[in-house]
Amino acid sequence: MFPELGKVIATRKNGSERFHNAENLLSFDLLSFWRWSASDLLSNATRGILAEYIVTHALKADPVGVRDEWAAFDLLTDDGIKVEVKSSAYIQSWHQTQLSSVVFGIGKTKAWDPVTNCQSKMASRQADVYVFALFAHKDKQTADPLDVSQWEFYVLPTSTLNEQFGNQRSIGLPTLKRLAGKSLSYAVLAKAVRKAVI
Repeated sequence: MFPELGKVIATRKNGSERFHNAENLLSFDLLSFWRWSASDLLSNATRGILAEYIVTHALKADPVGVRDEWAAFDLLTDDGIKVEVKSSAYIQSWHQTQLSSVVFGIGKTKAWDPVTNCQSKMASRQADVYVFALFAHKDKQTADPLDVSQWEFYVLPTSTLNEQFGNQRSIGLPTLKRLAGKSLSYAVLAKAVRKAVI
């Protein structure tokens, strides 16, 4: 008989936690792992998580827990708005011969419940609103993803995506601009998100 195999509740770490070999502490800590694994902020995977974190702070929805990689949507505001964050960029950390085309994923998904380990039968867009976070800076020498002024944000209610795109899986920047209008700054993002769900 297996012991209880339910969801593991992760707790926030502070970086000082040491690796160890049973009771024997090793010379490296969790912060050194974070530095090693997540310092390339322009990599697609890390940039996407960074975009979620930036939007979380813009919406003053800073979680007290730990990011849930498998959640049906990316964040929940204090007033109950479910938000999906999608990220794209012109520049990448690898060698490029030209700037990347800006495309955002908008595909429907089947929500997974980590408590029951069950997936929904129908695919849908799970959030109330989508925030499209574009790292818009185009100069690799001065690129700084930690500088929120180098980002542009676009907001669309999920209802618009459903009406306009059905089962389409991606959206390009020209179409996004046509529907969402001009780009938004970090400072006004929270107001735009709440306006989108009124």
